[in-house]
Amino acid sequence: MDSGTGRAHIVWDWNGTLLHDIDAVIAATNAAFAEIGLPPITLERYRELYCVPVPRFYERLMGRLPTDEEWAGMDEVFHRHYFARVEQVGLAEGAAELLAARREAGLTQSLCSLAPHDHLVPLVRRHGIEEHFVRVDGNLGGGSGSSTGKARQMAAHVTALDGFDPRRTVVVGDAVDDAVAAAAVGARAVLYTGGSHSRSSLRAAGVPVVDSLTEAVEVAEYVIGEH
Repeated sequence: MDSGTGRAHIVWDWNGTLLHDIDAVIAATNAAFAEIGLPPITLERYRELYCVPVPRFYERLMGRLPTDEEWAGMDEVFHRHYFARVEQVGLAEGAAELLAARREAGLTQSLCSLAPHDHLVPLVRRHGIEEHFVRVDGNLGGGSGSSTGKARQMAAHVTALDGFDPRRTVVVGDAVDDAVAAAAVGARAVLYTGGSHSRSSLRAAGVPVVDSLTEAVEVAEYVIGEH
C-alpha cells in the first residue's frame, strides 16, 4: 500500500461520514420508537444521547438497560425501517469529488464499516465510488452494537491491507469508536460532525474534530506531515 511519500492513507467510515444518512437514521429511529412505545427524538437529542454499546443509548432513553430479548427486537425494528430508507440517501457534500481527486493524485484510501458487508458493497457501487478504494470491508457478522465492534473490524481491515503503515494512516469517521479503533491499530483519527455524535462528545475523544470532509482530508494530511 503506497500512499505516496509523506502523504496519508485514509480509512473512511461509511454511515454518517461518506454516506449522509443521519436524517434517515432519525426517521428510522422514530418509526422504530413508535412501534415500541417510546416518544420521538430530535436530531439534537439523538446526538446528545447516542453512544456505543448501543443498548446504553436505549438505557439513557428508557431509564434502564433493555433485556437481551428487547434489544434484539429493537435492533431488528430499527434496521427494517433504516434499510427501507437508505436507498434514497446520498453521499456527504463533496465526498465523491474528494475520493476521485485523491485517487487521481495516486493516493490510497479504503473503507471500513460496521454496515453488513453484503449490504455495503452494492450501495458503494451504486454511488459509483468503489473504484476509489483499495479495499472495502463491511461487517461479516456480529458485534456492530458493541463498544469494541469497530476496533475489531479495523484490526481485520488493516491486517488485510498490503503494507499497512499506521504512521501514515488516518481514520476519518463520525463517532468516538472510530477514534478508539484508530488508536487500537496505531493510526491517527479525525472526527466529522455530520453524523451520529455531538461536537462535544467527539471532542472528548481527544482528536481533531471537523465540520466538513474537505477539512477532514486537510487535517489528515497535516497530522501525518507533523508525524
